[in-house]
Amino acid sequence: MKRLVLVFMAATVFASMGCSASSHKAQVQNDVADRISVGTVQREIRVGMSSADVVAALGSPNMVTTDDQRREVWVYDKISTEVSYSKSNAYGTLLLVGGGVASGAASRSQRTLTVIVKFDNEQKVRDFAYRQSSF
Repeated sequence: MKRLVLVFMAATVFASMGCSASSHKAQVQNDVADRISVGTVQREIRVGMSSADVVAALGSPNMVTTDDQRREVWVYDKISTEVSYSKSNAYGTLLLVGGGVASGAASRSQRTLTVIVKFDNEQKVRDFAYRQSSF
């Protein structure tokens, strides 16, 4: 009976740890910013579509400006950073003496995506462009 209680308690602790990590991810995740990608732009944005359709596909722009003829130009900028970390530990014992060694490596990369959507006087897309870089 004690084993069953211990297994139940261990399962509860592991389940609560999983819920906790997923709730933290949900709190910091930005679904609007995650919608913008090169694939979304290529798939969703078309010449002649309305500004409301662009907002539905990409969300609100980061910047709204006008060109020399007072037509709106929307700019979307997305910068993302990816961090990877690998760690390994080794531990050994010889009678009563033990020791451990830890080693690891980290890498970081950044990506940028800029989308420029130009509208005509009727708020329809007349042109769009995008540029993606990674470093």
